[in-house]
Amino acid sequence: MIAAEKLRELTIDQLVKKEQDLRKELFNLRYQHATHQLENTSKISSVRRDIARVLTVLREKKTEEAGEQ
Repeated sequence: MIAAEKLRELTIDQLVKKEQDLRKELFNLRYQHATHQLENTSKISSVRRDIARVLTVLREKKTEEAGEQ
């Protein structure tokens, strides 16, 4: 699980990269689940929540940036 405080320290580019990495991980977890190779299925939910956290912080940063201009 990724803490939102840690995510707020990252730049927008780093957050976009983090989102891409998490989406790849989610794809791999879903593939493993479909082929019955995944033992800890709760990992899928955890990664989905991490993606949501990243998107939330990313939206906050973009809103702040738009408000400053």
